[in-house]
Amino acid sequence: MLVRLMYCSRAATGVDSEELSLLLRQCRSHNGEAGITGMLCFSEGLFIQVIEGGRSGVNQLYQRILADPRHHDVVLLVYDEISQRRFAGWMMGQVNMARVNTAMLLKYSERPSLDPYSVSGRVTLALFEELLATAAVVGDR
Repeated sequence: MLVRLMYCSRAATGVDSEELSLLLRQCRSHNGEAGITGMLCFSEGLFIQVIEGGRSGVNQLYQRILADPRHHDVVLLVYDEISQRRFAGWMMGQVNMARVNTAMLLKYSERPSLDPYSVSGRVTLALFEELLATAAVVGDR
């Protein structure tokens, strides 16, 4: 059975581009072995991630995420059984925030900023799907 899980969290410390690159490499390596796909967005100290795969693998990964000291205030936004993956082409894609138009953010939020704590999980997932469709996602497939 396939599931999709989306969460957000706040970085515990300042995350620079080197740390983010290392995190993405680790995700891609582990996810490929575990059959997990998804997308990560990091902006202004916020993580938003969607992961898809088998229920057991996704649940185990989420438990590791909850225990990871690199972030706090973890909030589960979406957890659904799915018939097919939406982010199948990405072991872990990354949202390139430089490519995100503020009008797109305003479409889903009160302000032109990324704040998953102030909108529903469904809204955040819809934003991610639009980001995927507009080629704002980069990284190894």
